[in-house]
Order: sequence, then structure tokens, then C-alpha cells
Amino acid sequence: MKKIAVIGCPGAGKSTLSKKLGESLEIEVFHLDRLYWKPGWVETPREDLRAIQEQIVKQDTWIIDGNFSGTLDIRLEAADTIVFLDVPRIKCCYRVLKRRFMYHGKTRPDIGEGCPERIPLEFLRYVWKFQNDQRPQLLERLSRLDHQKCMITLSSEKDIDLFLELANQERILREEISASKL
Repeated sequence: MKKIAVIGCPGAGKSTLSKKLGESLEIEVFHLDRLYWKPGWVETPREDLRAIQEQIVKQDTWIIDGNFSGTLDIRLEAADTIVFLDVPRIKCCYRVLKRRFMYHGKTRPDIGEGCPERIPLEFLRYVWKFQNDQRPQLLERLSRLDHQKCMITLSSEKDIDLFLELANQERILREEISASKL
């Protein structure tokens, strides 16, 4: 696992998982929301977002979290590992509402500066409908990918914790192998 794309419904825990995974594997994390949103919730043009991601995926290691379906192909093609957080919609909605209150008047760490937390009604609708509207399309895209890629679907906290534990063990094993070569 050196080039990891983390995808899933808003509120599924992509940014949290990516941060923990990045710390465990010692890989830099890129949050698409941070790259996309400029101060005052101004959107980065799609061409610019594509160019930024095309540069990131040229690096030897990276973790990129976020969906942004218009640029998803860049990450899916370049990733060696794709982690799909397939979390129930009620949990995603709860987390979206929870972070709205946690970051009231503040900017979340995974969002661009100058973007105080907010929840437009259309965003809540998107989260609620993700399972029926976006998930089937996402699964279809994933099914067409090269079967050499490591595809991981995590649906519960237990799955996520186990995955993080295994990732940490992988890092430790890599360190031991590197040390034994010295």
C-alpha cells in the first residue's frame, strides 16, 4: 500500500481514516476538500483540480481522500489500493450533523482555510441519497478496474479498526525488513 484512494459517502469517515492511515504508514495525506475549497467556499475549477491531482499521483506514495466523481478516474487509475467506506447512511448523516456542531464557526482541518463549517440542505439530501444514487455508480466504476489493484470495502467500525491494525503491522514488518538489510 503506497498509493491509496479513500472513497465513500460524505460522513463515512474518509478523512479520519486517511489521517490515521497516513500516520500509521508514514504517507502524506491529501484531502480533496482542502484542495477544492478556497476561502469563502469558492470552488477550484475542475481543470485546476485535475492538474493538482495529476501531480500528486506522480509521487511515490500518497493517500487521497474524497470522491469528486469528475476527477475520480485520476485516483482510481493511479492507486494500488482503493478503500471504499461503505457505511450506513444514517451513520453518515449523524456524523455530518455532529461535525457541523463540533466545528460551528470554525474550519475543519480537512477543508480549505476560510471555509467555516456549514451544511446546505442540498448536501444533506446528497448524503441521504448517496446509497441509492451514487453508490451503484461507484461500485460499477470499481468493478471495471484492473483486478491487480487491492480493493478494500469497510462497512463498520470493527472493519476499520482491523484494517488500521493490519496497516500498522505492515509498516512494522517493512521497518523490520529494512533494518535486517542493513
